[in-house]
Amino acid sequence: MLNYKRYQKNPVVDYPEREWPNKEIEKAPIWCSVDLRDGNQALIEPMVVEEKIEFFNMLVKLGFKEIEIGFPSASQIEYDFLRQLVERRMIPDDVTVQVLTQCREHLIARTFEAIEGVKQAVVHIYNSTSTLQRDVVFGMERPEIIKIATDGTKLVKEYAKDFPGKIILEYSPESFTGTELDFALEICTAVQEVWQPDAENKIIFNLPSTVEMNTPNVYADQIEWMSKHFKDRENIILSVHPHNDRGCGVAASELALLAGADRVEGTLFGNGERTGNVDILTIAYNMFSQGIDPKLNLENIRAIAEVYERCCKLPVPARHPYAGKLVFTAFSGSHQDAINKGVTAMKERGSQIWQVPYLPIDPADIGRTYEPIVRINSQSGKGGVAFIMETYFGFKLPKGMHKEFADVIQAITEKQGEVGPEQIMSEFRKCYLDKKEPYHFRRSRLEEVCAGGNDYDTRVTVEYTYEGENRSFTSIGNGPIDALKRGLAAECGMELRLLDYNEHALQEGSTAQAAAYIHLLDTKSGKTTFGVGVSSNITRASFRAIFSAVNRFVQLQAK
Repeated sequence: MLNYKRYQKNPVVDYPEREWPNKEIEKAPIWCSVDLRDGNQALIEPMVVEEKIEFFNMLVKLGFKEIEIGFPSASQIEYDFLRQLVERRMIPDDVTVQVLTQCREHLIARTFEAIEGVKQAVVHIYNSTSTLQRDVVFGMERPEIIKIATDGTKLVKEYAKDFPGKIILEYSPESFTGTELDFALEICTAVQEVWQPDAENKIIFNLPSTVEMNTPNVYADQIEWMSKHFKDRENIILSVHPHNDRGCGVAASELALLAGADRVEGTLFGNGERTGNVDILTIAYNMFSQGIDPKLNLENIRAIAEVYERCCKLPVPARHPYAGKLVFTAFSGSHQDAINKGVTAMKERGSQIWQVPYLPIDPADIGRTYEPIVRINSQSGKGGVAFIMETYFGFKLPKGMHKEFADVIQAITEKQGEVGPEQIMSEFRKCYLDKKEPYHFRRSRLEEVCAGGNDYDTRVTVEYTYEGENRSFTSIGNGPIDALKRGLAAECGMELRLLDYNEHALQEGSTAQAAAYIHLLDTKSGKTTFGVGVSSNITRASFRAIFSAVNRFVQLQAK
């Protein structure tokens, strides 16, 4: 049995005046990618300089305006990478790079050496503030922890005086979620008083969920409390840096935005220490799905994943939101049927608003295709097979035919597993379109004959082969289909009743082919089946469908 008594609940915030539950996300925050530092340091095999440059260029292309590019004072590779960006003039004027450093003079000095030539940079300093780290790591009291932060701020301010570009200070009380709120506010205020920000030159206070310690609502309470208690809030950019230890990083970030956060630091696909950072892409696509502009260029999720997987040597999980190979795939029959009906309804209504069951967004909007939406295995239902036939091949199977053909495919999947669209179409041809034995329709001639008064019947003369032998018959009915059905029933000794008939064009234009579907009952055996025919002439397509159905009856009788 799990020894749960070894653990205790982390404290929550006594904050009944919270307002965030009644708010909605209305706009994108300031995004800051920390892939090249926080994500890179968590890789089994960290990126080399050229990989970091490729990744940086992708982040710029995606529209990130703030990119943390490493810890140049602590790593020669990160120092060299930063110098390459500067010397090769690869940092766009509208992109601010961010560098991390501890509050130590030699590290801060080295950091300013690394950013020489950068027009605008965020210098991010931090020190741990939690009760646990103060106790077991540093053995320091509150005033000593505050002094580390303020001394670091003074050093950055001193170096910034002679720096030719613009320096923005970011301060993080690391392990914020384990820090008493009054102390977090006290240390941030002390840093603020040293830096002296104003509305034109704001300071960034980054409140990280360094270790996710509680439910997302508690983090939101902490963020709102800080936001409301900051001195001169208008001079502050409130940033969050959530980790994902409890698997709630996205939820914590979204609630933090409701609670007053202006900025989110995170990584693509949530890469980072332990269970990772918050996945910026998921938050951005969540906004997109609600009709909010995420302010990032995210039209091709597969291209993003390809660069990520190559540079980070990590796979994107198959079920990862939006990006995973299977997230727009439905195996369940009921899901497939609902997707099929939703897509059809949108087309029929000409709707410009995306509303399809089980698909919160149109996969095509983010560079995915409809190809993987429905995949057929032994758990799939009739709706999925019908969806494949219409989406890929243009055959709009009558509803009554869905189960008949789906049973054929299900028998195959139970033997071999998943089947693809091409195999499904191959079976459709074999079962219906190419069902030409023993009766094979060749040609026909139609003429109208007076049935009395103003009514006319149709006389049809049909040439066909039976097991390769040429034959023909002439029959009369109240229309071409009825005439053919009567004559063919007499030829093959069946008593046929027409249950349903459907037709549609397979493609637009004067050369369009038509598909016809015939549902017949053999009254002698009580069995029913469908037949399908295709031709540029709808009457010929209908005749082929009837012959297809009769041949299926012969096959059923043989069984």
